[in-house]
This record gives sequence, C-alpha cells and structure tokens, in this order.
Amino acid sequence: MKLVVKRKSELLPYLEAELDMPKKKIKSYLVHGMIDINHQKVTQYNFPLEVGMKIEIDTKTKKQLPFTILYEDNFILVVDKPSNLLTIATSKEKEKTLYHYVREYVKSKNKNNKIFVVHRLDRDTSGIVLFAKDEKTKNDFQKNWNTDTKNREYIAIVHGIMEKKSDCLVNRLLETKTNHVYVTEKKEGKEAITNYQVIKESNLYSMLKIKIETGRKNQIRVQLANINHPIVGDKKYSKKKREETSSRLYLHASKLQIFYKQKNDILTLESKLPDSFHKFIRK
Repeated sequence: MKLVVKRKSELLPYLEAELDMPKKKIKSYLVHGMIDINHQKVTQYNFPLEVGMKIEIDTKTKKQLPFTILYEDNFILVVDKPSNLLTIATSKEKEKTLYHYVREYVKSKNKNNKIFVVHRLDRDTSGIVLFAKDEKTKNDFQKNWNTDTKNREYIAIVHGIMEKKSDCLVNRLLETKTNHVYVTEKKEGKEAITNYQVIKESNLYSMLKIKIETGRKNQIRVQLANINHPIVGDKKYSKKKREETSSRLYLHASKLQIFYKQKNDILTLESKLPDSFHKFIRK
C-alpha cells in the first residue's frame, strides 16, 4: 500500500484520516516496523510528515518481532527482551509491552493463536522471558516454577570494587504501597537469596555473575544496593547520580535452565550479553 502525503501532520493521525483501517491495526504496522517513509523504516506515532513524502505500508509480510526469538515450538516461545520495555501492560501503558508484541506475532500466523506470560522481568532488565502457547502449559510451569527451575543466572555491572569476590546475600524483603522494595528485619518480610561472583573489574565498576535461589520482586537490585554496590543505571534503588553514559540498567537475564515437561528434559536457554555491557566495564 502506497500513499503520497498531501498535508503536514503527525504520522498516526494522518493515517487514521486517510485509511479505512482501525487505529489498532495501524499501530500494529508501526510497532512491527512495517511502515516506510521515503524508503526508511519509521515506528514513531508522532513522526512529522511533510507534503510530498512517500509512505509505503507492507500489508503482506507476516509480522516479525523487533527482538530475538531464543526458542520456539508448539508449546512455548522464549524471547530476548530488550531493556526499557514492560513485560505486561500497566494502567499507563497498554500497547508498548513485550506481551503485546508477542501476541501480535503469534496471531499474525493464526488469528486463533494465544500466548500466556509464564514469568516477568522488570521494565529496565533485559534478557530471557518465557511464554506459553496454551493455558495448561502456562499453569504447569507456574505451579512448579520453584522446583522445576534449576538455574537462573544474571549478569550485572555494579558501582565500586567488591571486597568479597563472591558471596551469598540473604535478606528479608518487604514492599511498600508505592511499590518500593526494601530490606527489613521483620518476620513478615519474604526471604531473598542471591549469590554473586565477580567476573571482571575496572577502576570504578564490577561485573558480576548472579544466581538467584528465590524470585522476589527487584531482589537483585535491592540486595546489591543494600551492600552499597547498586547496579549501574538503577534510578529506583541507587542513591548515586545516574551517569550520563549509563543509558540503561545494567542487569541482564542471561541463562535459564528449567525442567520442560513436554520433552521430559532440562531446557537450557541462554541470551548473549549486550555489547553495551562489555563497553561499559572498560571504563
């Protein structure tokens, strides 16, 4: 589908006015990178249009995910979530989420396809996220998550040089009404266990390999901040000023090993560490 722009406007309202197409469908073409303007891919809803620009919408190609699929079969789909993307919708953001992208992808293959979130990552954390393609598979994973998950590894870059090059952090965590998690001595706090090992150092920072034994909300971020080694780029739990160079939270879910009932075997999933981690630790 091709259009020539007739008036100045922002992209989304212009397409709404010019096309006999639901707004939701137009947004879907945008987020999946299926709209070109003057032969360049555009995903911004508010992209400024000028008279004479040429718009081309690819309505035939099946939608592709804007991030890597790590594993897919008839029961599950595992993706490599980028940083700064919600796993599921909130009251403020409904569409720019990992779930929305994955749902659109599976439905582009068959409109009756469904997708279910098995576990989540924080918005700012990148790495492995597992989805199920049917509710029974989702329930099986979630019901047995703590026993069937054999290994969960993360890579983080933290402020400072660690005095202990490896350690096991054990704390109780509580969450406030404003969704802030903190370390507490109170019995009602939920136990969080985080193991770390230093794998690289620079003058100011340490790169850690982290294995978690529990899956509490924000536990890695909170426990490292509690020992005065907050994760670089953590605006929520670090008291340090966020560096201009740290455009993201340096926490990445790098490995997941889980018992996969359908294959009666351990499924090992790994995500390559983003290049930005290697560049940052050289500082």
